[in-house]
Amino acid sequence: MSSEEIKSKAARVVMNTYGRYDLALAGGRGALVYDPEGREYLDFVAGLAVASLGHAHEGVAVAVARQARTLVHVSNLYFTEPMVRVAERLVDNSFADRVFFCNSGGEANEAAIKLARKYSHDRYGAGRYRILSMEHSFHGRTMATLSATAQTKIHKGFEPLVDGFGYLPWGDPEALDRAMTEDVCAVMIEPIQGEGGVNEPPAGFLERAAESCRSRDILLIFDEVQVGLGRTGELFAYENFGVEPDIMTLAKALANGLPMGACLARETVAEHFGPGTHATTFGGTPLVSAAALVVLDVMLAPGFLDQVRRVGAYFKTLLQKLAGRHDFIRQVRGRGLILALQLDFPGGGAVKALMDRGFLVNCTQDTVLRFLPPLIITEAEVDRLMPVLEEVLVAEAEALED
Repeated sequence: MSSEEIKSKAARVVMNTYGRYDLALAGGRGALVYDPEGREYLDFVAGLAVASLGHAHEGVAVAVARQARTLVHVSNLYFTEPMVRVAERLVDNSFADRVFFCNSGGEANEAAIKLARKYSHDRYGAGRYRILSMEHSFHGRTMATLSATAQTKIHKGFEPLVDGFGYLPWGDPEALDRAMTEDVCAVMIEPIQGEGGVNEPPAGFLERAAESCRSRDILLIFDEVQVGLGRTGELFAYENFGVEPDIMTLAKALANGLPMGACLARETVAEHFGPGTHATTFGGTPLVSAAALVVLDVMLAPGFLDQVRRVGAYFKTLLQKLAGRHDFIRQVRGRGLILALQLDFPGGGAVKALMDRGFLVNCTQDTVLRFLPPLIITEAEVDRLMPVLEEVLVAEAEALED
């Protein structure tokens, strides 16, 4: 189908839950994607931090094809080797002792919420169930995870929310201490907020949060759905801050585009999930696990994360130089290859103009241009973006002045 046919048919049969850009995509390779007519775009979105190894990664394609000819799915009533190998790889390279597999970040966060409540229920009884999260957070679209998300726009139209969540100012350890009442079972934090605007924590905040939780036997949950798995230049974002959680959630990049999420936990926490307490039909199927094994092999290979840090630092330096030339850029945010420009005008026009010039970027929180390229992006590809980005932003700023 042509681009116009795809968009026309989608308007008729697909629920309108996304404010889609005026673009249909048909394929890709590495950091490039292309539309049905063959026009190429350099991708600084990567499916919102999903295609971290790039599009049509040969190793993932081969592994998935091989597994599809062997065993795609059986119930989790049975053991399968690929799932066990992925769990082992995650445990061996993280704080965690056990893993629960599911299909998405929202599901992973649902599992974390249930596990935290079960832990406190078993140890302290039914009155200890509240979970604290941060303003500007984003934890999912299910009823529990949108209730955990401290953004009114996400809640609108879905009230009443699930009971048992409280919201705190981002990065305020004193407010967190005051909120830790006897009914709190967990604190849920993105080590770097993604959808909320690529907000890094103030120095010492995560350390203080961990200490406050530990002293009260309140569980610390890190939502690394967007920022985990190499995105910050470390395998897991918490490694940047020297703080380990009790529970961590992953998804997005875990299988490079196949639907896979994971909830990781320490043994003393994980043991509170037993048969019948939580489950999912498709979690950790042999097919998605085959893809995840390739992802983890690549990310753990010598030099891969070094390259992410190197290109990320190069990209951020160029963004900082750009900000130094233009007052309409208020701030450069992020680390590794989750980076952002805080503008003093809405970024939607820049996103469209860049798309028209062959570059895909994302805007969040209305004024934050977010860059989430595949982790295999090169300095040369970053160089292609920068002059066009500057031209587009200058034109947008001048148009708004007029």
